[in-house]
Amino acid sequence: MGWLADLCRVLWQKTGGIAVMANDPFLMASDALSDSGARISELARPFLRFLPISGASISTFGSFLGAETISATDARAGRVDELQFDLGEGPCWDALVNREPVLEPDLASTTSVSWPAFLDAIREEEIGAIFAFPLLFGPLEIGAVDLYSIDPVSLTPEQQGQTLALSALVSRIILRHAISTDSIPDDTTTFSRRLIHQATGMVLAQLGTTAEDAHLSIQARAFAENRPMRQIAQDVIERRTRFTALTEPGRSHE
Repeated sequence: MGWLADLCRVLWQKTGGIAVMANDPFLMASDALSDSGARISELARPFLRFLPISGASISTFGSFLGAETISATDARAGRVDELQFDLGEGPCWDALVNREPVLEPDLASTTSVSWPAFLDAIREEEIGAIFAFPLLFGPLEIGAVDLYSIDPVSLTPEQQGQTLALSALVSRIILRHAISTDSIPDDTTTFSRRLIHQATGMVLAQLGTTAEDAHLSIQARAFAENRPMRQIAQDVIERRTRFTALTEPGRSHE
């Protein structure tokens, strides 16, 4: 799993971050995520290592995966997710729908009218600040990372970029876990593997990404449509299916 930490460094560097110390809190967090062995229940904890927050939770929801809190650092973090699921509104919903972070550094003075019921309910939880970051993989909307602080606090632009980078890694881990634990029918003959290899090269060119992510995109499409990878690959090769470019969080689709 060392590739996770390496990828996290690359993603952060793309947002303008530069690691200058071996004990940098963000790099320690990415290493912790890598060393966790991708245990789903531990995915939220690394965010506490480099952010001025009290707790974190990770949830899946939307059209791709079922609504569920898969990792929470404490009971209050789990409650933040529970309220949003129960009420059908809140920062995590906005983050995923808009594909960009939602930042509320001071809930007591917020003027947001997007989720009045959630604001009323969350005041009883003694939370001063809340942040939500979307979990995305290309066009797939996987869920969100919710972060809270007991006291009002802001995230610097650097911390926001780091959180987006770590969230991207979490998205990949969740997606791989979902695919590996769900029985997706697939033909493992030499012919079908050759088709998938050929399609991976085409998707790589379409997305402008790595071979690993191109292959994962085909896997994800097969999982989402409950079809064999061979069929998705055949559609790609025969140009019935084209993958659109990966969209960065906060940017509109092309």
